[in-house]
Amino acid sequence: MNFKSFIMKTSFLFPNKFKTLGWIVFIPAFASAVLIPLLNISTDNYLKIKVFAICNDELLNHSSYFSIIENSIVDELLLFALIIGGILIGFSKLKTEDELTSKIRYESLVWATYLNYGLILIFTAFIYGMSYLNVLFYNTFTLLLFFIIRFHYSIYKLNKSTNDDE
Repeated sequence: MNFKSFIMKTSFLFPNKFKTLGWIVFIPAFASAVLIPLLNISTDNYLKIKVFAICNDELLNHSSYFSIIENSIVDELLLFALIIGGILIGFSKLKTEDELTSKIRYESLVWATYLNYGLILIFTAFIYGMSYLNVLFYNTFTLLLFFIIRFHYSIYKLNKSTNDDE
């Protein structure tokens, strides 16, 4: 299979209507993920439920494996919303998908991957302790965020240049 036939095959993309659902899920989760640490809000006492844990490693207690624990699931719900929303936004078809759109999508994904891992290398070299754990938390969705920003900016520039030519 050559690159051109790969680019034209868009069956791996979600239908366009999923993009709206992605934005509905992603925006509040992103705002919460930014505001909670910024406002120094502790989420440890919200949405505490019993969950199954493959591994639970507490700071002052012993580790437990394959057990039921009580845990706040706010962080997990935020991360699920960020990832699922980001995937739906980034990988839903545009109203008109063509070869150029596919090329821009591919280039944006490669660019976002380079940027994301470049930042990880820099942060790994210069950030330590618990702050590094925050870097790793945010890194779970920054690749998607960088991709979405780059892809939509590139599509915006393409549409603007097309409209300017007319």
